[in-house]
Amino acid sequence: MLKLSGSNLSGHEVVRAIRQGKTFSLDTKQLEKAAKARELVLRLLDEGSPVYGINTGFGKLADTSISPASVAELQRNLILSHSCGVGEPFSGEVVKTMIILRANALMKGHSGIRPEVIRLLVELVNQNVIPVVPSQGSVGASGDLVPLAHMSAVLIGEGEAYYRDQRLPGAKALERAGLAPVQLEAKEGLALINGTQAMTAQAVLTLYDSEILLKTSDVASSLTMEALHGIPDSLDERVHALRAHRGQMLVASNLRRLLSGSDLVYGRTHPRIQDAYSLRCIPQVHGATRDAYSYVEQVINTEINSVTDNPILFPEDGQVISAGNFHGQPVALALDFLGIALAELGNISERRIERLVNPQLSGLPPFLTRESGLNSGYMIVQYTAAALVSENKVLAHPASVDSIPTSANQEDHVSMGSIAARKLGSILANVQNIAAIEILCACQALEFSDRSRMAPATRAVYDLVRSAVPPLEGDRFLEPEIKAVRDLVVSGQILKAAAGQVGQVD
Repeated sequence: MLKLSGSNLSGHEVVRAIRQGKTFSLDTKQLEKAAKARELVLRLLDEGSPVYGINTGFGKLADTSISPASVAELQRNLILSHSCGVGEPFSGEVVKTMIILRANALMKGHSGIRPEVIRLLVELVNQNVIPVVPSQGSVGASGDLVPLAHMSAVLIGEGEAYYRDQRLPGAKALERAGLAPVQLEAKEGLALINGTQAMTAQAVLTLYDSEILLKTSDVASSLTMEALHGIPDSLDERVHALRAHRGQMLVASNLRRLLSGSDLVYGRTHPRIQDAYSLRCIPQVHGATRDAYSYVEQVINTEINSVTDNPILFPEDGQVISAGNFHGQPVALALDFLGIALAELGNISERRIERLVNPQLSGLPPFLTRESGLNSGYMIVQYTAAALVSENKVLAHPASVDSIPTSANQEDHVSMGSIAARKLGSILANVQNIAAIEILCACQALEFSDRSRMAPATRAVYDLVRSAVPPLEGDRFLEPEIKAVRDLVVSGQILKAAAGQVGQVD
């Protein structure tokens, strides 16, 4: 069970909890603090002074007063009117993550929502009631209004949700799970949807899977180094200490350990003076992506423990402040940065794939098949990698450089962070496939070497791949084989096989 307190939550522990089917609970003492903010909302209502989103309209309608008799209807109307998303629904794990991250933010105690509403949010996940949330419609400022409204609609018995894999009306899904809908009161609808949890939910899942990919890319490149008899001088610890970027030094250390004991790399005289950049600069390129990853992880872990709605309540001094913590710019910029960094990881991997299959560069049989001409071998898998790399060049264009005014120009600058998050997921999937193709080609290239001279770590990976994909003797249907290796990449099994020999891959 993972306890939410509004503080010290990491994205990785949320992902692990959701993927392992753990339940979530709320910190009792912190829930009492959230109740204090609710008391302030009630006092403000009694005083009758205009407070945004409590007794006024929203956005451009902020100057419209709402009567005390209508404040509950206002919150319901907010959820219904903002539930206007389009496109394919988010996956169940994205929606579950979104719910948990929103609950964690509300636990900070500055949103003015009743504890029972936060409890119901968490019970959606615990009881496996998954709101249907369309993936398109957020511009990433004023929070992820549209997707969070779809999420929240189920709380009031509206919208749709999956329960035990059956898509049902929201009220019916709650009923089947033994839950009852709530009637939202003043400020609560706004507190539910004024946040960045659609973009950050996607972010924490992508970060988790990206970490596996980053380390697996080091493993893939070590296989390629062996297959192409790479020159190990470029991994010398002294070289990287002179530049001292953390990621670069980390990757160089990984490759030295992964290749330790390899006579294909260390036990030979190399006829070349230098390798091409895609081999020689692995630590510099992979390392820069590592550093970008570390920065983005820090941004996201800060964001998921932050108050991101408006207005913000300060129950200790009775104040309420309208500000802009809902603006997704910090997240949007970070996710665009990671998208660029992952795209570059795929870019250099594709160049290594080309070196493996091109006989003019590799010294190996053309396209890694003994009877080339009759057989095309791995000629076209490089095309697939090239297509994915080129697609990533489009996807890596930053979403955050765009903005478009909304709400009659009241909300005149937006982040497009949710779009950055969706693009990042596509880039990640493409690079996972590119890494799988590199591993497939490197293992085939090693069919033409003395595999008894491989390093223990790379040999363990080779054996794992060969348990799923046999050596290529003649042309055959390749799509399932790429998928099989991709599954080994995504599940972390490639990484685990290597780590079993070197302790761990950092």
